[in-house]
Amino acid sequence: MTTKQWKVTAEEAAPETLAEPASLLKKGGTVAFPTETVYGLGADARSTEAVAAVFAAKGRPSDNPLIVHIADRSQLEELTAPPEEAVSRLLDAFWPGPLTVVLPARPGVLSPLVTAGLSTVGVRMPDHPVALALIAAAGCPVAAPSANRSGRPSPTRASHVLEDLGGRIGGVVDGGEAGVGLESTVAEYAGGALHILRPGGVTQAQLQAVLPDVPVVGASAGLEAESLPEPEAPRAPGMKYAHYAPQGAMLLVQGEDPAAVQERIRAELDAAKQRGERTGVFTYAEHAHLFAADHVAVCGRLDDPASVARELYAALRSFDEAGVSFIAAEACPAAGIGQAVMNRLRKASGGNIRTV
Repeated sequence: MTTKQWKVTAEEAAPETLAEPASLLKKGGTVAFPTETVYGLGADARSTEAVAAVFAAKGRPSDNPLIVHIADRSQLEELTAPPEEAVSRLLDAFWPGPLTVVLPARPGVLSPLVTAGLSTVGVRMPDHPVALALIAAAGCPVAAPSANRSGRPSPTRASHVLEDLGGRIGGVVDGGEAGVGLESTVAEYAGGALHILRPGGVTQAQLQAVLPDVPVVGASAGLEAESLPEPEAPRAPGMKYAHYAPQGAMLLVQGEDPAAVQERIRAELDAAKQRGERTGVFTYAEHAHLFAADHVAVCGRLDDPASVARELYAALRSFDEAGVSFIAAEACPAAGIGQAVMNRLRKASGGNIRTV
């Protein structure tokens, strides 16, 4: 399969400039496109054949639900039951934006592959002019997980998409680098509380500020909510399977004392070098000078948490480019957007975590 490419800037985004990729979506094809979070791999959410092509391209487990993207809030009523008043307040505050809400799905509208057999579906309206114009031009709800091979770090650039999926998908719209750099927050209102199923671009504090009268639970310390019963299929992407991982073995080191964390990282790097490993360290601009490794990936600045989120996946991907076989990663504070960063680092390490 030849993967077509279209370069469309935010200023150029309009249905007419995106007519060709939109036509491909209408015909049941797969098209990767930028959002404000990461690049998504889109297909017509109503077509089982089209959605199956997304799973096949990614190598994604079929019990992992997909998020449906829309271009206008009015489309929501075609896909789901009316949202609760608390959810409507969230939509008023954060749509378009990096918030996915899980709602009861209308029967018979979406492909069952989208919902993974659940009675609910996650929906969001992305805050990116290229994404909105493409979805509007396609005239259909677009199911779109991240546009990477399953388990790999998510793509924040079109080049990342082509590294993973070139020759496996119909096309990619290159709209430049994603802004937030982390996937959307996924939340579900149930039992009088808002449950964060996946931390992301909207923080727990931001949600609580909009819903001061509603308990907001989950995502503590970067972990998914544990208050909902575990279904056979995960309720949201990123809840069940290992994600975001570079190819080398990764150890995440965390603790209250930064000096102790850094000392442990240096010891782990020394031991890896003795084993003949090609070493890498994941750290931040303030601490990069403290480590010696074959490859030092600097992921933003700790005094600018948004930069850490924005650069996370590019930093993780850089280890594969450098041929690193062992990675020691320095944890960051799990506050604000740091909750989502730590969630991704825990996933990337496969649970290989040392607390000092």
